Amino acid sequence: MKSEPDAYSIDDMQRDGRDMWDGIRNYQARNMMRDDMKIGDEIMFYHSNCKQPGVVGITRVVSDPYPDPTQFDKKSKYFDAKSPLDNPRWILVDVEFVRKLSRNITLTEIKAQKSLEDMILTRRGNRLSVMPVSKKHWNKVLSLE
Repeated sequence: MKSEPDAYSIDDMQRDGRDMWDGIRNYQARNMMRDDMKIGDEIMFYHSNCKQPGVVGITRVVSDPYPDPTQFDKKSKYFDAKSPLDNPRWILVDVEFVRKLSRNITLTEIKAQKSLEDMILTRRGNRLSVMPVSKKHWNKVLSLE
């Protein structure tokens, strides 16, 4: 899961301990949260759109998917007037802090690894805020720590 550190950082996640992963407004990312994430799944927390983008921590899924309440809040930047209460368009999961990595494993480092060249994160033009990571890629990224 990607987040801009000035919006919500791994330090914010550590402070909060647990939070809902709200504001996802991409259907592919929504579908992954809804259909693929299960309670107990661990997540790489990735800082994006910053000086040194990279994997900075680990979180864990701690809820089943449920409607994102921000889609119904007219004061929220994530408000969606076209999302009906009886058939919500956007869902989320709650995540909890597991740990900060000892250092930022940068996108530059990840892209330099031959064994990670087929990782979705390294694909040109990939802008998804939620994406799957295979066990092989998970292990390789964390071995760089």
